[in-house]
Amino acid sequence: MRIAIDCRMIGSGGIGSFISELVPCFLEENECLVIGTHEQCTDFVRMQNVEFCYCDVKPFSVTELFAFPFDVLEKIAQYDYYFTPYCNIPGGIDIPIFSTIHDVVFLDVKGLTGVFGKIARKLFYKRAVNYSDAIFTVSEFSKERILHHLHPKKPVEVVYNTAPKYLSASFEGELPKKKDQILFVGNIKKHKGLQILLDAYDTARKKSDSFLSKLVIVGNADNFRTGDEETVRRLQELSAQEGSVEFTGRISNDELKYLYAESRLLVQPSLYEGFGIPPLEAMTVGTRALISDIPVFKEIYARFPVTFFKTGDAADLAEKLLSINDAPFTEEERSIIHNTYSYQKSAEKIIEVMGKRE
Repeated sequence: MRIAIDCRMIGSGGIGSFISELVPCFLEENECLVIGTHEQCTDFVRMQNVEFCYCDVKPFSVTELFAFPFDVLEKIAQYDYYFTPYCNIPGGIDIPIFSTIHDVVFLDVKGLTGVFGKIARKLFYKRAVNYSDAIFTVSEFSKERILHHLHPKKPVEVVYNTAPKYLSASFEGELPKKKDQILFVGNIKKHKGLQILLDAYDTARKKSDSFLSKLVIVGNADNFRTGDEETVRRLQELSAQEGSVEFTGRISNDELKYLYAESRLLVQPSLYEGFGIPPLEAMTVGTRALISDIPVFKEIYARFPVTFFKTGDAADLAEKLLSINDAPFTEEERSIIHNTYSYQKSAEKIIEVMGKRE
């Protein structure tokens, strides 16, 4: 099978990780055209079965839609299928297209964008649905929401995320030692639930003199100043308390790996996710996760050694913060964490679906 793969979103958060991990799996038994900048293609230069097509046209740009480079389209036309890890599809592609919609949060959650922003996103979603031979998504929950909002006539297939391989690799040198800190990986958007965590954290500190855990938030403090005003206010209050809240600033993958491993607990208080990968990433390096009981988490983490709290309930979260078992994982728990999902399984599912469209 010959597959043209859009890698132009490598380096763009979770979607970048998704495609970075899938490409080596595709290359094991298929000939692939990797489309992206020189930098984005670097990780694949020594692999077999790969051809490169360098392209710096930005995803979701006017150029992508109406003036995608002809030489790139010619290259793509020599392959059997085109795969994109998101819902952006360049104009002019004549081979079967397979795209990915990770979630439809902007259609489900009010206030994340303005009216025109919501309309623009829905148009891109609809375009992907109309142009694709099949749509992939990362959970049964997201599939249901895609069917609800977009009514696709082609199949919607679930291919689960998993933790990137670098998190499973052994640490170089001395193993990280646990610190009395709680980790939050996310942003200030309301559906991430940071406000709930801040309230619960403050309550736990006031309720117990022995609760001295620092709350570590991955990201830059300045980036958390432009969102929900109530959350910003709570952040300012807690940051003023010595030894309570710390921002990491921008960090590398290796730094994030150590941060996961050093923390005694990851808290994911989300109100909405399409998958929600930080709990899985944390558990991969040996850190337990305390997560909201939203439907997608109940689906994704049903078999995992996580602790759930009532979604949106700061009081319940505070109680769990004070009582949670953060002991090391057992061998059985580690087996579940490392073997339930894999990008190899997801790549095989994608190839299988492509084969059925012949």
